[in-house]
Amino acid sequence: MSYPGGDNSNNGGERRQDFGGNMTHGGSYPAGGYGAEDDDFSGAAEHASRSVGESADPSLFTTLLSALNQKRQSLKDQEVDEDDAVKQHQKHYKGDDDGCEGDDQSLGKAAAMQALKMFTGGASGNTQEANSQSAFIGQAMAEASKLFDQKASQGKVSGDASKESTIMQAGELALKMYMKSKGGDAGGSSSGGLLSLASKFM
Repeated sequence: MSYPGGDNSNNGGERRQDFGGNMTHGGSYPAGGYGAEDDDFSGAAEHASRSVGESADPSLFTTLLSALNQKRQSLKDQEVDEDDAVKQHQKHYKGDDDGCEGDDQSLGKAAAMQALKMFTGGASGNTQEANSQSAFIGQAMAEASKLFDQKASQGKVSGDASKESTIMQAGELALKMYMKSKGGDAGGSSSGGLLSLASKFM
């Protein structure tokens, strides 16, 4: 099963802790990582399903996460178009859509940025499990699922967009943002990291 590749707030004021509760060092974010790396995204499907609620399809998240894991290396070197992601978030979450329909890429980007906003604002809780890579990606996918359903009920989804592709787009962007925040690899630190991306909401 293949899906189209993705394109590629308030962050709590002066809050400068990483997701694992560690303080930043020397302007680099994070210092020491975000928690468990769980390279197979174990727990992401559960996190996504829990966030969506009774209407969730756990098997869908599991399938898409498997596909996402296979694309990890190719996504690693792709740039994140932060400005466009913020634009799509404004469009779909702030009511700036002018009645226009959303496609899978724009909805997916908006959902990933909503997940970023929630995480940097502390909405995920300050625990290692809640702030892991899998939780971030799972939250992005959950937000995409909910946003797609909302827009579809309003007749604001383009005819060629699918829920599956929208969720995949969100997962891809979330993974790219996470890897970028860690300097492109699991062991690196970043300059600015996810808080730098989230600062664009301010």
